[in-house]
Amino acid sequence: MTLKNTDTKKFGIDFSSFRVILLSALIIRLIAAVFSEGYGMHDDHFLVIEASTSWVDGYDYNGWLPWSKGNRGAPEGHSFTYVGLNYFFFYTFKFFGIADPKILMLLNRLVHALFSMLVVYFGFKITEKISNRKNAVTVGWILALLSIIPFLSVRNLVELSSIPFLIWGVWLMVKNDSKINIFYAGLLIGLAVSFRYQIAIFAIGIMFYYLLIFDYKTLFKGPFKSFVRTLIDQKFVSFSFGTFVTFLITQGLVDYCIWGKPFAEFKAYSTYNIQEGVLYLPNTNYFMYVFVLLGVLLFPFGLLVGIGFIRSAKKHLMLFIPVMLFILFHTFYPNRQERFILSVLPFFIILGIIGFQELRKKPFWDKLWKFSYSFFWILNIPTLLFVSVTYTKMSRVESMYTLYSDNLVDERILLEGSADTKTSMLPKFYSGSWYCTFLERNDSVQPLDVVPGARYDYIFFFGEEKLPKRIKSYKKLFPKLTLVKKCYPSLMDQLVKKLNPRNSNQYIEVWRTYEPIAKK
Repeated sequence: MTLKNTDTKKFGIDFSSFRVILLSALIIRLIAAVFSEGYGMHDDHFLVIEASTSWVDGYDYNGWLPWSKGNRGAPEGHSFTYVGLNYFFFYTFKFFGIADPKILMLLNRLVHALFSMLVVYFGFKITEKISNRKNAVTVGWILALLSIIPFLSVRNLVELSSIPFLIWGVWLMVKNDSKINIFYAGLLIGLAVSFRYQIAIFAIGIMFYYLLIFDYKTLFKGPFKSFVRTLIDQKFVSFSFGTFVTFLITQGLVDYCIWGKPFAEFKAYSTYNIQEGVLYLPNTNYFMYVFVLLGVLLFPFGLLVGIGFIRSAKKHLMLFIPVMLFILFHTFYPNRQERFILSVLPFFIILGIIGFQELRKKPFWDKLWKFSYSFFWILNIPTLLFVSVTYTKMSRVESMYTLYSDNLVDERILLEGSADTKTSMLPKFYSGSWYCTFLERNDSVQPLDVVPGARYDYIFFFGEEKLPKRIKSYKKLFPKLTLVKKCYPSLMDQLVKKLNPRNSNQYIEVWRTYEPIAKK
């Protein structure tokens, strides 16, 4: 069903146009790429950016490589695929003389913004193919402008960075379920698995679907050669083979070159999650992921999409099975973090929009849908604009960036958080100095210099509690102590901290001691 322009054209804009949807998605992602500086959480920076850029500079921040100092002699369970691609990205730009951390991250965010456009493109195409254009337009707009998506799309989160490969692979299967297309889909989804191992659950769901629709009687008609030929010709085999080929190259070959044995990191990851991962950040809220999927779409619209998702099972089993299996796996695995479920959010939206359409034939449900959809946009748009320009972990980034242009080498830094505020992990990447060292003072009973006789190039004061008194104490120890910069947390950082005090997004003051040190 094609929408008429008269139904959708407002303010001179055709809101049913695929080009308009794509352009809107691109604009808001470019805005996020430019203005949404910083990093979202520990994993998208310290497990990706610090690791990859340190390799470029001949250092190994996390000690992951077997030949690095500090490596424990065994894999730690981190796929090198996404980190490795970032390594080549940063290596290329540094080769051409671009070294400023903020410029490098702007370029990195721009690449991620463009790459995330595939989610909008293929999400629209998938919906149009299995449903109709009207539903595709709805899905397209939601994927383009859902409040958190542009912000998260420019971050270095494997949960988000793997989605374009995942949705591209699904599109190939939906577009044409020929053997070769399904093989190509396996290659792409295998790459998504290589980005984030948990996506293997999604891939297993697709394999299960193909096994479910397989006519087993055909296997036993004819001689053994016919049996083998029939088996090889199955979609299950084509998809599985494609997935395995990609995984073999990205995990088997790469790990063999690094560790001398294939799949070393994957084995370590699996072992850790079976033995210890269940104890890491245990969460007893079994409904958390349902709340996340419904919550990002806001109430009551999210609830209606959830109903539509359940109703889609009968007609769209190929998509429903892997998504539901993915949700169930994460629900029952003890280590639950909100972002884990975001890899299937686009599919949840697609199935939810399609699945609810039958109910809209009844006046009550149609009115409720129209009201909920309008209310969703009223709340979503301001949230989208606010989140897309927010600078997260601002004080941490800005404090370290003050070191980038100084004239020191291997800076010695005291992190002073002896009042009510504790110190935080700081991103060395923004300082341009991997060999700078930190010493923490988190208790007022500790000596001012922590280690008697220790000298520091900088003191970072965390928090505003008793700050004048703390600074005065250190001026006795370092008479030339001079303020370099005041680093404030962003509005979003402050909001997140109020919602959850565990997010220690503090105010930081950078002071230089002017001790005699070596020049760069």
